[in-house]
Amino acid sequence: MTRNRISRRSVLIGAAASSALPSLVFAQSKGEIKLGQTMPYSGPASAYGTIGKVQQAYFKMVNDNGGINGRMVNLLSVDDGYSPPKAVEQVRKLVEQDEVLALFQTLGTPSNSAIHKYVNAKKVPHLFVATGATKWNDPKGFPWTFGFNLSYQTEGEIYARYILKEKPNAKIAILYQNDDYGKDVLAGVKRVLTGDKAKMIVAEQTYEVTDPTVDSQILSLKASGADTFINITTPKFAAQSIRKVADVGWKPLQFINNVGASVGSVLTPAGLDKSVGLITVQYYKDANDPQWKDDPAMLQWRGFMGKYYRDGNPADASNIYGVLAAELMVQVLKQCGNDISRENIKKQAESIKNFKSGLLLPGIAMNTSPSDHAPVDQAQLSKFDGKQWQLFGSVLGGQG
Repeated sequence: MTRNRISRRSVLIGAAASSALPSLVFAQSKGEIKLGQTMPYSGPASAYGTIGKVQQAYFKMVNDNGGINGRMVNLLSVDDGYSPPKAVEQVRKLVEQDEVLALFQTLGTPSNSAIHKYVNAKKVPHLFVATGATKWNDPKGFPWTFGFNLSYQTEGEIYARYILKEKPNAKIAILYQNDDYGKDVLAGVKRVLTGDKAKMIVAEQTYEVTDPTVDSQILSLKASGADTFINITTPKFAAQSIRKVADVGWKPLQFINNVGASVGSVLTPAGLDKSVGLITVQYYKDANDPQWKDDPAMLQWRGFMGKYYRDGNPADASNIYGVLAAELMVQVLKQCGNDISRENIKKQAESIKNFKSGLLLPGIAMNTSPSDHAPVDQAQLSKFDGKQWQLFGSVLGGQG
């Protein structure tokens, strides 16, 4: 824990738990809104742990400024090690013992898949999960779950359409994580590359989150003769693969998915010189991009980081992402007014209209409805020049 993380003891102070209360008017003191989340503070995806830390820091700032409608926000953020069984254990504890009002930004496709049915059966708001799997947007089947990230399938579609336009004779190699997350981005690519175009994909390799490296997969993909590489990996493996591609002298046109594109946690350890030419998608601003140097929202974000999360790396895109998600959570809670029942939280999460955080790229807004639980559905392509990502083209969306 950093000094900015709220202690578990302080989180629990003031909780007025009562089993006699109806399930939808949950055990919250008049001065408290208690949220829960699981984060991979340890394990193969620990680079994402900063998301939970920056969000705790953000809610501390909110509380220092009077809270939300006079209530303090307490976020219980616990480690699941990116392990689905651990996530189940921790979420059950958050719901049944800590009695959180809602879950917020539980991270990872495997972890959220493991708790998906449970939280919906319990009718616990499962808000703005930190994963872009398409299945989080299923209001009929899972009405209490809401996505946040740009849909992985939409991201895959954007890459495939760009390749068709700019390199129609490409020979494509794909590396992806062997779970719903990796398969979802792949599905978006294949949604575009159909019929004869499917032959453009000449090689596919998978990896498990427990694998020590992806070196052998990179060697196999290079041997396929591919001249284009779509890299669907989380930070640890993204950095490994970018480095390995350069070290073995392979020079494909490279795409790196958004969740593995942080300058601070991926490209810097991989080698900035080895990352030149990478293409990704972005939907929020990059602190490394000089065009945002004097941007009011980014100046405010830097001020927040300097005061509330000094241990955080400003070059790590996850620290902007985490604040962006927290801003949306605050918007939902503000809309709740004095009714902080689970039912009303769900209703307000379905009522986001044209929410334009200053951290979003220009032209992108967040929207939800009872039939659409995915607030982000647009992004812009960006290329790495050795120092920062350079946006190009127009704002794009998916077809699926």
